[in-house]
Order: sequence, then structure tokens, then C-alpha cells
Amino acid sequence: MEKRLQQAIEKLVQVLKAETENKVVFAESCTAGLVAATLARTPGISEFLCGSVVVYRESAKQAFLNINPETLAEYTDVSSQVSEQMAVNALGTLQEANWSASITGHLGPGVPSDLDGKVFIAIAKRDGKVKQIASRSIELSSKGRIERQREAACCVLELLCEIIQG
Repeated sequence: MEKRLQQAIEKLVQVLKAETENKVVFAESCTAGLVAATLARTPGISEFLCGSVVVYRESAKQAFLNINPETLAEYTDVSSQVSEQMAVNALGTLQEANWSASITGHLGPGVPSDLDGKVFIAIAKRDGKVKQIASRSIELSSKGRIERQREAACCVLELLCEIIQG
């Protein structure tokens, strides 16, 4: 998984460097900042990486990203609807960025079996106005919490790269 993660970072850095105005912010729940921390290993990444907010709990999602309480009540904090709001609201919070990626999910143990290893990723873009442009639900194949976090981080980086490339 470490090799896949490194390849995802390298590819995303190339894609970000293709246009100097590419700036990215992350909103992370189940990865607890791993996406940004992994990307930040790259020398010079501060040219493109604006930051990341870790919103592990529902209350943090509301406080830092203004996630709608009604959305949380209806869909829960682990849902595509919440990941989409996370991505859009991260861009609303940080005007410098023009891309955002968010992730929320259940990495186990102790979650309902139908949600165990399921993550929701969303990508948003600011091009005049902020819009959510991609959303994916992914069933992780890894077993164990740490490996699932790494796999989830890979998925975020890979989807962001794919969307930016068009």
C-alpha cells in the first residue's frame, strides 16, 4: 500500500504542477489528516497545498465546515451527502484554494457490517463559483484500520488527480 500511496502522490504533484494556479485544500474525517500529511512529504508542495481540516466527529464537521445539521440527522456524518458538503464548504472556508477533496467513512472495527470499510469521497472546484463535481462511494479492500486509512488516502489522491486531469 505504501508504494501505491507514493505513486498517487507523485502523480498528483505532476498534475498540480501543470498549472501554477492549482491550489488544494482537504477536509478529512476517517483519514485523520493522513492525505495532507502524506502529500506534505513532498518538497515544495506548499506551492499547491493550502491546508487540511480534520473533522473526525460530527460536532467538528458542524463547527469547522458548517455541515448542515439536517443533513447530518437525515444521512449521518458518514454519507455521500456529507462528503459533498465537506468538499464544497472547505473551499468556501479557504478562498485561496480552487480544488478541494473530502473523505468520510467507517474503517472499523465496531461498525455495522454493511458500512465496515466504506468511504465517501467528494471533489469540489472553484471556477468563478464553488461547485461539487465528483462524488464516489468506495468499498475498501484492505483489512485493519491502518491499512484502510492508507488505502482511503490513496483513493482521495487518485480521484483528485483524475478529476483535475479531466
